[in-house]
Amino acid sequence: MKELNLEQKEYLLNSIRQVHDFPKPGIVFRDITTLLNDKEAFNFLIDHLVARYGEMEIDFIAGIESRGFIFGAALAAKLRLPFVPIRKPKKLPYITISQKYSLEYGVDEVQIHIDAFREKQNAKVLLIDDLIATGGTAKASVELINQTNATCIEACFLIDLKELGGSNNLKNLTKIYSVLEL
Repeated sequence: MKELNLEQKEYLLNSIRQVHDFPKPGIVFRDITTLLNDKEAFNFLIDHLVARYGEMEIDFIAGIESRGFIFGAALAAKLRLPFVPIRKPKKLPYITISQKYSLEYGVDEVQIHIDAFREKQNAKVLLIDDLIATGGTAKASVELINQTNATCIEACFLIDLKELGGSNNLKNLTKIYSVLEL
């Protein structure tokens, strides 16, 4: 499976704006809106993901709210695969299933429609999001997919914030691919 070289990774990294002290002092926020606004960088990223996943046996692409929708839907369209949104509670209009996960101070959850994978037995699902930090949302999303008749065959992230340990928390559940690691 194709991976990017250092020059290509730098190209993508340079298309992402760094916002210091957002949302609070000491945080460096990675703003992907600048990558999305750069048609060459965005298409380069999607073409890379198409090359990586084009030959894989994938039945569905699932994206985590909200930035995972952007990358997931674009990739699904290119690969001619169905897209499944994974959302926060009370955002989906039909019957849902849920998976809760712990936050630093509380609990949150993610949901999908009960028929998201159209009752396809053993559906192979690629999960995608823009970033993995502590991994709580991603882990809950993989567990949610696996609650159905489906299997998350890989989780893909544009950025892995390695020092926060999210990919380590997820690696026992599925394979992980991160385009960039910081």
